[in-house]
Amino acid sequence: MLDYNPTQNVADLLDVLVALNPWWSGKGFDTGIRRERYFSTIKRFLTSGEIVVLSGVRRAGKTTLLYQIIDDLIATGEIDPRTILFVNCDEPEISRLDHPLETVLETYRREICSEEGALLVFDEIQNVEGWERWIKSVYDRKTFRLIISGSSSYLLDSRLSTLISGRYLPVNVYPLDFAEYLLFHDMSVEKDAVALAAEKFTFMHLLKSYLREGGFPGVVLQEDEATRKTQLEVYYDSIVYRDIVLVNNIRNQKSLSDLLTYFLTNFTSPYSYRSLETVLGLDFATIKEYIHYAEMAKILFEVRYFSYSLRTQARHPRKMYCIDNGLCNAVSFRFSGDEGRLAENLVFIELKKQGFQPHYWKKEGEVDFVIRHPDDTLTAINVTYTDTVPEREGRGLLEFADEFAPRVRDLIVLTRDTATTENGIRFIPLWKWLLGAG
Repeated sequence: MLDYNPTQNVADLLDVLVALNPWWSGKGFDTGIRRERYFSTIKRFLTSGEIVVLSGVRRAGKTTLLYQIIDDLIATGEIDPRTILFVNCDEPEISRLDHPLETVLETYRREICSEEGALLVFDEIQNVEGWERWIKSVYDRKTFRLIISGSSSYLLDSRLSTLISGRYLPVNVYPLDFAEYLLFHDMSVEKDAVALAAEKFTFMHLLKSYLREGGFPGVVLQEDEATRKTQLEVYYDSIVYRDIVLVNNIRNQKSLSDLLTYFLTNFTSPYSYRSLETVLGLDFATIKEYIHYAEMAKILFEVRYFSYSLRTQARHPRKMYCIDNGLCNAVSFRFSGDEGRLAENLVFIELKKQGFQPHYWKKEGEVDFVIRHPDDTLTAINVTYTDTVPEREGRGLLEFADEFAPRVRDLIVLTRDTATTENGIRFIPLWKWLLGAG
């Protein structure tokens, strides 16, 4: 345990904490629009006594979820407002402290609440050096409940996992899915077939906007299109600088920028490290390192070829997908809308949200996504955002089914609005599949 430094300016720190915790003085605070799936999971995890860990790309809505949990605990009378401490570790006044976390906790316990059983909420905690061991030491006291959040996969890398193995429950927070996007546009989603059919064209119209602007909550709530684009550019710069450059002490920022821009422009397209060496003039080790950093920042995701042989996987090109379509559109060098690729990227992110690790497959034909289920059965998915479905989409799925016949559970083509079944292939409108009604 780090020693508390009594020479810190406690009065200034207390002012900061009071501002961060308006519920101590009965003041209201903005709780935004509730995302029920994450909210209910966090509430359930809180009863376990384990550390609740929110992880996700910067600006995905983690802080708002924390405020919603706090507001609910207070509104339902489950907890005294003063027994909740919220700390934004991004605050300069806090990061400048010698021992930020212990100093904050000691000030809180001395000045606000000395009771055991308080709820401690640390937002963007990865910015504090040595936070892992401190969190473990607080957990081991068994006197507090803990929620922590961060914008990088480093939050749960091997160091922390080793320290708190079996002591935490993770919540992976993504930008809005399509159902949440509709909610942010004041539309509720009913799974009843008649209700869905009645709103079909409204859903399809909003899906076109969703494909283009993505699902960052702050962007979706912004009405002006030019401002949305500027917001996305700012988000991108913040993610790259704070969660890649600073964290990994990158000096050659131009090379990193070139690589990221290449992927954001060519998302969904196959590539090899050798081809990247030629195009970008970077060596193999640097390329691999930068890709790892981008994945840890949860901005890009590398997809491998599907095979039960790791050697076969390694011989094939890979594909890259982006956390959010709006981010791609705001910062990449693209001159016209490509709804097909945007739809494919959207499907990939939705599969990630569902907990899958998608692969792709290709021989004569191609399969965009192969999903391996816990029972070792397979689902193969092609995405074509059109109603004139090219024959190759079905041919690739049938070729895949022939090769992996005993294990294939489902063959799916996601379309713009075509719904039918042919040769064992289900054709499902993308809007319906995204709403879980396909």
